Amino acid sequence: MRFVSIVIAVTALLASVALSPSLAQSAGPSAAPTAHVTVHNLPPLGSNQPFDPKKATEAYLAQVSGAARARSDSYFEGGYVLLFVDAFYAVAVSALLLWLKISVRMRDLAQRWTRSRFWQVPIYSAQYIALTTILTLPLTIYEDFFRERSYGLMNQTFLAWSGDQTILFGLSLVAGMIVLTLIYAVIRSTPRNWWLWGTGIATIYLAILFIIGPVFIAPLFNHFSQMPSGPWKSDVLALARANGIPAENVYVSDASRQSDRISANVSGFLGTTRITLNDNLLHKGTHDEVLAILGHEMGHYVADDAFRLLLLIAFVYLAGFAFVNWGFGWLTGVFGGSWHIRMIDDPAGLPVLAALATIFSLLATPVTNTISRTTEIHADMFGINAARKPDAFATVALKLSSYRKLDPGPWEEAIFYDHPSGRTRIWEAMRWKAEHLNDPDIKAGPQSPQ
Repeated sequence: MRFVSIVIAVTALLASVALSPSLAQSAGPSAAPTAHVTVHNLPPLGSNQPFDPKKATEAYLAQVSGAARARSDSYFEGGYVLLFVDAFYAVAVSALLLWLKISVRMRDLAQRWTRSRFWQVPIYSAQYIALTTILTLPLTIYEDFFRERSYGLMNQTFLAWSGDQTILFGLSLVAGMIVLTLIYAVIRSTPRNWWLWGTGIATIYLAILFIIGPVFIAPLFNHFSQMPSGPWKSDVLALARANGIPAENVYVSDASRQSDRISANVSGFLGTTRITLNDNLLHKGTHDEVLAILGHEMGHYVADDAFRLLLLIAFVYLAGFAFVNWGFGWLTGVFGGSWHIRMIDDPAGLPVLAALATIFSLLATPVTNTISRTTEIHADMFGINAARKPDAFATVALKLSSYRKLDPGPWEEAIFYDHPSGRTRIWEAMRWKAEHLNDPDIKAGPQSPQ
């Protein structure tokens, strides 16, 4: 399978930057079609009845029920199974390359082309990335196209989707060759401590993606235009100025060419700061919902969540590289003779590293999800305080429900959710509202259901 993120962080990270916002830039769960969810404008607050945030949360959740709720649960719970299917498939592909001596033959070809151990690595890596992409293509087509289309999450034709995948493959190929070449150079230089330096390489690579992705990679997949002047743009920029964000414009991407998902992000570094929302959010969201989502995104920017995530993920990488280093020695000690692989600096051992990284990534899922989810909760609270639109934030959570199960169990959310669930987010908003009922803008705002 494509080399997983713990070793080179190529395909998954490129996909997250190119086709959706990064962890530190996403607007909560990537949005979903809202055709099955009807959210009505709420009437102005007109009574002095006691406000119960728990009842309001339950009343909001009850607005999505029946077939819509079942479909949402089915889609998200299916993802649990696919986590294990993907991991098993990745390990199986690595085993195929090792036991059939395919990896050894690819290394031998690289050695015939050049005697330079440095240049043998990119030659091998190109073969490896191309072959694993082909071997995993059936699963990729099912998961990323047919399954998405069956749940109404895909607007593209197969031809258009294939075009995006071709661009993504090209990016992954180039990035993978560069990163793997650097990692193997480190392995040859410091075979005992290579995993420490490998952590640094992977972390720097991730940082580069955070910086350049929204500005240089995302436009390869979508067209970005300036939001027309008007009250919406003025209010978004006013919210940005109030929170110290140096953005002078608001951009709109044509995400509807791919799906009906709604999303936004605030990103940038050293003069590249930009506020972006997709056309689905502009067309499907209300004025207050747009401000609620962008308040969340501004929270990521103001709190430097990209740096926080980078630091925390670096520790995960460190543990991952250490595990891979240990596992390689153990596995090659047992099977290395059969695979014709003994030393970790042999590029033919890359499938071993990939299989170990896959296993580690699966085991670390609750940890990485917790890192992401807690970061998103912080941004939620910033956004609610900044935009002061608790009911709009709640209705946005409902509009995302076709993509993410609204009401999971506590352990289910802790293990499988990289963003807060709909219940958690609505409760956050209603709890905040309960403490601000006497504020003039909240008094004049909509009445929450009870």
